[in-house]
Amino acid sequence: MIKSKADLTYYLSEDAKYVGYWKPTLKDWLLRNEYWYIYHYIRHLRHIEYYLNKGKTKNLSFLWHWIKYKRLGFKLHYTIYPNTIGPGFRIFHCGGYVHVGPHTHIGKNCTLMPGVVFGNKNQNCKWQKITVGDNCYFGLDSKIFGPVTIGNNVIVGANSVITKDIPDNAVVGGVPAQIIRFQSK
Repeated sequence: MIKSKADLTYYLSEDAKYVGYWKPTLKDWLLRNEYWYIYHYIRHLRHIEYYLNKGKTKNLSFLWHWIKYKRLGFKLHYTIYPNTIGPGFRIFHCGGYVHVGPHTHIGKNCTLMPGVVFGNKNQNCKWQKITVGDNCYFGLDSKIFGPVTIGNNVIVGANSVITKDIPDNAVVGGVPAQIIRFQSK
């Protein structure tokens, strides 16, 4: 959780390090490159987390970041709730709906492709806690439903639907997702 300016700087630098420290420029904004939008969405999300955790929600800076975060979220079709993702977060492309529910906790260095959904929207969604470990990769249009725990270093294949717990170092795929193999270290 981001509780201080040092934590905010750490999270932003880890997010940047995970993509090679490449910061979008004015040229990227003028050319409407998708990375510009993704970078700024994650940056505004991190600032929202900082202000929420500090209790500074009546701050003008919070309002600015909240408006930019919401506008970019509508434009990109992303819904990622604050305080759900760890440092080193990466989204590769725009194009698919990405939803990370409020009762989800994702560890560091997680990569999402377009169309990934964590949690379902129904009456009991607040009881469906999803926990994801570190260094996980979620393929195109994968869905994670129900109260599940996903271990560290897990690769989830495209169009997979996860409804059960996944152990560490597994490669999973299918509907419902099953373990295909384990990664060697």
